Amino acid sequence: MPLIEIVSEPDLRTPDEAFEYLTRLKTLLLYLDVSNCNMEEGSLRCDANVSVRVEGESALGTKTEVKNLNSFRFLHKALAYEIDRQIEIVEGGGAIHQETRLWDSREQRTYGMRSKEFAHDYRYFPEPDLLPLVISEEWKARVRQSLPELPDGRRQRFIREYTLPGMTPAN
Repeated sequence: MPLIEIVSEPDLRTPDEAFEYLTRLKTLLLYLDVSNCNMEEGSLRCDANVSVRVEGESALGTKTEVKNLNSFRFLHKALAYEIDRQIEIVEGGGAIHQETRLWDSREQRTYGMRSKEFAHDYRYFPEPDLLPLVISEEWKARVRQSLPELPDGRRQRFIREYTLPGMTPAN
């Protein structure tokens, strides 16, 4: 069974945004038949980095990683909890420590799994057995042209063509 790791760049600000992002990603993975996305069986998991910042500052604080979330409901709750936990620590004059945390669904809280004090703890280094993969813009354009109509595009087209009342592209 191959493993695909999707590392996204979006700067998501709320648990609701993360929930919507993952819901759309799951829809796309199912639609393209990449995975059955059965979270209970481990076919889809989510790790999320969380950091807060002091109001008025542009730099985010120290991040923690919430690991192995296996439902979107747990993701939402874990992120809300972790954001509140970090805000409480920072507002109380404390410091956030870079670490990996796990979500306990019974206790409805995160707890520390291991600390990650240095960048090398995150394994930021190239894999020596894998050659770099360089993908040209031309190749990406050809692939985009070959894709079927994707779920969001189809939804937007149906709304536009059939003037479906009360529908927005996000529904």
